[in-house]
Amino acid sequence: MKGKVYLVGAGPGDPELLTVKAVRLLSSADAVLHDELVPPEVLRLVSPTAQLHNVGKRCGKKKITQEEINFLMVGLAAAGQRVVRLKGGDPLIFGRAGEEIEALRAADTPYEIVPGVTAALAAAAAAGIPLTHRRGPAALVFLTGNRAASNQEINWRDFPRSGATLAIYMPGHNYGEIALRLRTAGLGRETPCAIVSRASMAEQQLHVTTVADLPTAPRLAAPALLIVGDVVRQAAQSVPLAPARNPDQFLVELGPRELAS
Repeated sequence: MKGKVYLVGAGPGDPELLTVKAVRLLSSADAVLHDELVPPEVLRLVSPTAQLHNVGKRCGKKKITQEEINFLMVGLAAAGQRVVRLKGGDPLIFGRAGEEIEALRAADTPYEIVPGVTAALAAAAAAGIPLTHRRGPAALVFLTGNRAASNQEINWRDFPRSGATLAIYMPGHNYGEIALRLRTAGLGRETPCAIVSRASMAEQQLHVTTVADLPTAPRLAAPALLIVGDVVRQAAQSVPLAPARNPDQFLVELGPRELAS
């Protein structure tokens, strides 16, 4: 009997921001294939009898190729397993879900997508920034600062004319390059920016600056997200630590697992 693959959003890191459906699937999965940045607090919700495979990458170094991930998902499902492909944030935003969906369809493997809280929403919430405003921007654009994430160069010149808030995923630490691209696109030097690091987690941090001063911004810990636009003027002066949690609240007894090498 063929199993099924669930492409599940792990959210920004706080396990309390997982959907109820995501928690249920993690607790009943036969196998979980997770990204590198999925925190231990979320992985503790995985069934103690499930296989656990770390298929992510760290600092650009891959543990496994995308083709191998696709092969593993299809193979486990073909063996009748309930497979959770656990992705940080939302699986459909900068998460290569499109490639995995294509592979599952080609293999005639049943699948389902379970959305999660994406980084832009978590970062804005942590910083107290309204991404849209009734008296301000009525549009929001998701971008990636990682040029390697796409074979096509994005034309950033269209965004200043739209007045949209920009949410830049994976900005890396080369803020000078991003500032240059923003200035070349026509954004003013005093356009406010906010870097939000590890949003929703206890270590979350906020740095508010401008396009002109972005190159000298501190290199905050990954994952980080850059928000650009007038709405950043409403950012909180500081980001408090994530709410304290009972350490036993998400504690799940861990049993032996088969780990991916």
